[in-house]
Amino acid sequence: EVQLVESGGGLVQAGGSLRLSCVASGFTFDDYVMGWFRQAPGKEREVVSCFESSVGSTNVADSVKGRFTIFSDNADHTVYLQMNNLKPEDTAVYYCAATWGCIDIEFWGNGTLVTVSS
Repeated sequence: EVQLVESGGGLVQAGGSLRLSCVASGFTFDDYVMGWFRQAPGKEREVVSCFESSVGSTNVADSVKGRFTIFSDNADHTVYLQMNNLKPEDTAVYYCAATWGCIDIEFWGNGTLVTVSS
């Protein structure tokens, strides 16, 4: 059974930090580009950041560049999103995903809510 289980969301004040974790199971972790996406209320889901562990490459949305960092622990099949200097506009449900090239989504997690208060 494929599972992507996110954790680490919560309520934080603007300027604060959170670290999201996503533990993957049921598929070959190294075969995929792992990513974080988010969906704010009333908005479409958007990519936050993706990480291709086989080549060590990342891409990061302009809106979070310099504040968010994606990294993974392949041995533990876990991908993280370190979020610093959070802003109210970062409030969203954050989803972990196993993707092809950060474009085609193969598997989704159930999401974890991040709320940033001003």
